[in-house]
Parts: sequence; C-alpha cells; structure tokens
Amino acid sequence: MGSNQTSNSSNRTSNETSSEVPVQTSNQTPNQRSNNNTQNPSAKAQPKVDDVFAFPHPAGDGMRRYMAPSLFQPHNARQAIRDAHAKKIPPLIGYYAGLSSIAITRFVAPMGFDMVWIDWEHTSCGVERMTTMVHEIMFMSGGRTIPFVRIPGNDHASIGYALDAGASLIIPQVETPSQARHAIAASKFGASQGGTRSVPPFRLIPGLTDLPADGLDSGRDVWKNWNDRAAVMIQIESLKGIENLDSILTEVPEIDIVWLGALDCRVSMGLSANLGMGEEKEWVEAVERFREVCKKHDKPMGGFCFVGGENMVKMARDYSLLVHCADVLKLYEMFGALVEARGVLMKAGIGAN
Repeated sequence: MGSNQTSNSSNRTSNETSSEVPVQTSNQTPNQRSNNNTQNPSAKAQPKVDDVFAFPHPAGDGMRRYMAPSLFQPHNARQAIRDAHAKKIPPLIGYYAGLSSIAITRFVAPMGFDMVWIDWEHTSCGVERMTTMVHEIMFMSGGRTIPFVRIPGNDHASIGYALDAGASLIIPQVETPSQARHAIAASKFGASQGGTRSVPPFRLIPGLTDLPADGLDSGRDVWKNWNDRAAVMIQIESLKGIENLDSILTEVPEIDIVWLGALDCRVSMGLSANLGMGEEKEWVEAVERFREVCKKHDKPMGGFCFVGGENMVKMARDYSLLVHCADVLKLYEMFGALVEARGVLMKAGIGAN
C-alpha cells in the first residue's frame, strides 16, 4: 500500500504538487512529518502542552503573576492587594461563592476572576468540601484566581484548615485588637514571627510541591515564604468594631485589608438590614469613620460592588478589592425570569379558557 502511495505521488502533475503542505509518504515517521511542518513556514504550528497557559484569555491573566511555584501553595495575595492599593494594577475583581457548590465553582473557575470568596461561615460546608473548592479554583483557573475563605469564626483550627488548603483568609466579626492578634498569630508559622500555626507535615510533597517561592538559594523555606504570601482580611461588622478599628490597625499592622460588613453592622446598630445600605445619620457617620481610619493607616479596603459603569469606577478609586458577582444573585434572576414569563402568557390570554 505504501508503494502505491509513493507511485501515485510521483505521478501527480506540477499543479497538484504545488500545495503548501509537503507531500508525505507512508514511510515517514511522526517526527519526520513534524519536521516537515516546522520547515514549512506556511504550516500551522501546533501548541505544546507546556504552552497551554500561553493561550490568550478573554479576561486576561488575572493573578497568574502572583502564583507560587506550585498551585498547592497560596498566591502572593498580600502583594497583589498592595499593588492594587498603590494603583499599580486595577482592584481585584471577585466572585462570591455563597452556595458551597463544587459543581458551580468548577464551572466559574475558568472564567478568570481575580479572586473567589468561599463563604464557609454561612453554608453547610465541611472541611473537605471547602478544601476541594479551593483546589478547583486554583487548578481550574490555571492560577488566574486567588481563593479566599471566610472561616466560620476566628478559631485556630478553621484558620489552619483554610490556609493548609492554599487559600487566603477572611476573618469575620473582628471587634478588638486581641481578636485581630489571634487571627494573625494563627495564620503564621514560627514563634519568632509571633506565629502559632502548626506545620502540616504531608500537605506538600518534598522536592515537588514545597519549593520556596523566592528560590532555593534564599535561605528561607516554604513555610517562611507562606507567611509572606497568604493574605488576611478582617471584617468589621459592628459599631464596636468601627470604634476600635484605629486601635486594631495600630496594634496589628500585619492585617492586609479591611472589609466593612455593612449588613451585620446595620443590624447590630438596631437599623433595618436593607442590604447594608441606608442614609440614617448614625449610619453615614459610622461608614465615614470606618473609611477615615483606613485612610489614616493607609490600609486597603474591600467591598461589594454589584454595579458597573461610573459607580464601579468611583469605588475603584478607593477600594483595592471589589466583589462584583455572586452565584446566589445570578440564580435569583431566575425568579424574575419566571415571573416575567408567566406575566407574558397571562397577558396573551394563553391558558385562560
């Protein structure tokens, strides 16, 4: 059969053999055929497996520049937040995962959000599911997205579980400097650095996934590197927390970013929840006080921003992290679609007989 192919090829006219692709005979090896394509400038180059991350992404590379040597280690979220605060990069654009769904997380991860907020505090989510969601975000985004986990309280174990998974932290309901100090201590390795975090002996594979981010010659192992990379964001969710925020940031400067939990804060002040919004005098004064203290300490702020356009631009001037989308809100839109559909059919008189 090979000899027939060769014979047929030699009998073709010059017009037939003027194709851009070289004539291949059956005795060519795959490597030889590959060499033919390489030598022919007009042949399309095939991407290598190693180049998979080189493909352009519609949303850009996101946080890949802050990746660690292994996706089992956290991004340098602390530096990303500092860069956003200094306006070297735009604010981190985030997605709120309020349903603790692995399937939804896997679906959203490739979209390329800068960060994902996993709400472990307000969902029926166990340690294994939380860990799986963190890994889905890290790996399925190709390192473009930083996972943040809001832990269910300010306890040592929950902080360790989230950090061991490779996430950065969101600490809810911080009201005092001692609570903030506890969160920072529980998130750091090494007593010399004020840390009380336990080293996970088998979370990383020696020589494979435990390479230090600043290089083998730095003299600093992966654990010291980890201290510098995973970010800690605290939530101020009460008037007491706002009143103590100056002391908190003075005594615990290691906090990377601050978030005003407006919904809880309003409820704690005896105001209507109103999705965290309002114009009451005491509320306006509390919010202004929060912002003044953050500016005094030059501390980055994070917040929800479910709108776009000029309103987003206005927030972006002051905020370093903006959560812009949420699974719960997108699913809630289905209710509006249902009401609209029933209204259209009712107006048309269909099914009214």
